Amino acid sequence: MLSPYYQTANADFTLYQGDTMQLLGQIDKKIDMIFADPPYFLSSGDDCVFNGTPIRFDKGSWDRKATPEIINNFNKSWLALCREKLKDGGTIWISGTYHNIYSVANCLTELGYKILNMIVWHKPDAHPSLTVKLFNFSAEYIIWARKSEKPLHYFNYELMKSLAGGKQMQDVWEIPTTGTWEKTCGRHPAQKTLRLLYRILLSCTHEGDTVLDPFAGSCTTGIAANLLGRKFIGIDQAEEYLQLGIRRRKEIEDKVTAEKMLRKMSENPEEVTVLVNHARPETRRLMIEKGICYLRAGESEGSLQVTPGFEKMRYVLLHTNGDEAQLFKLKKAGTFQIWTKETLQAHGFNPEHATYYIVLPFDPTPIEYKKQPNIKQRINTYRAKIRPLSDFIGIK
Repeated sequence: MLSPYYQTANADFTLYQGDTMQLLGQIDKKIDMIFADPPYFLSSGDDCVFNGTPIRFDKGSWDRKATPEIINNFNKSWLALCREKLKDGGTIWISGTYHNIYSVANCLTELGYKILNMIVWHKPDAHPSLTVKLFNFSAEYIIWARKSEKPLHYFNYELMKSLAGGKQMQDVWEIPTTGTWEKTCGRHPAQKTLRLLYRILLSCTHEGDTVLDPFAGSCTTGIAANLLGRKFIGIDQAEEYLQLGIRRRKEIEDKVTAEKMLRKMSENPEEVTVLVNHARPETRRLMIEKGICYLRAGESEGSLQVTPGFEKMRYVLLHTNGDEAQLFKLKKAGTFQIWTKETLQAHGFNPEHATYYIVLPFDPTPIEYKKQPNIKQRINTYRAKIRPLSDFIGIK
């Protein structure tokens, strides 16, 4: 029986040390989803000087350049083993660059997988290329494939649509590279960002599903999976990286750290936002009756200030002292009107603190939402704020 290198008490995070080619077949469990970040075969071992700094093109022996025959045989072997472990309808995601991704695509087709999408991961903060002879390398490619032609896979279309600002999510994703907040336990030369795995996991898995990473590295897949309530199985040959993964897993055992990590990795510049606004009971009742939410335009002295996120606003959440929160959809997204105090008074309101007010008309039919947000934040409970929609619709 295969013995884990490491496993949490509730077995939601399991690591095996060794060669994926030898260990995959011994895992006695069917998998819901696989994320694989295999060797790209781009390390040459060459030395150069860039801006006066010596640099070596070498991530490790596992990433050395190889012949097309070696690359194809390698990809076909591990992809065949993964297909045996996937449940019917299960899916696999494989990342790469031009060095390996075409081989992966051909092997997937030959093995009977059904390719669903080729995601372009654009990195807006990509490091400059070490040459002036080419365009800068600012993207990686991620193939999403189903185990076979049938049965169909699971895809959380509505959630992806909401995260993309209410439109069908496209296959070009702009997500920053791995941040320093993800490297507090150590570094891996090919570490993926949690933000990428966050989106992937939410798109095609349910809470409680089992996710496999056959080239686990620093275990980004496992950290994202556990933060989102999924189980994880990872395989890697290098003990130093398995130890890094264990440190990262222990880090999120602290609830405060886990919450901060989850919040950070869910950040999405395209996500729809919600205006959260406190109103006294009688004012709140009248707002819902009239379908009008208002707040003063800037400070009492005047001056209009619109914070980032306003343009993506599609909902308003009304509450009183943090209680009785209700979500409503704006009649027109990302826009507002400016009314005078006298205009609001003509509609039955009694504004007291300013001359001009931002007015947001909404549909007065409440919208059900899955997650009860924490609105009570001392004095900030009474201040209007903009929050992402995922705070209310749930992200697991």
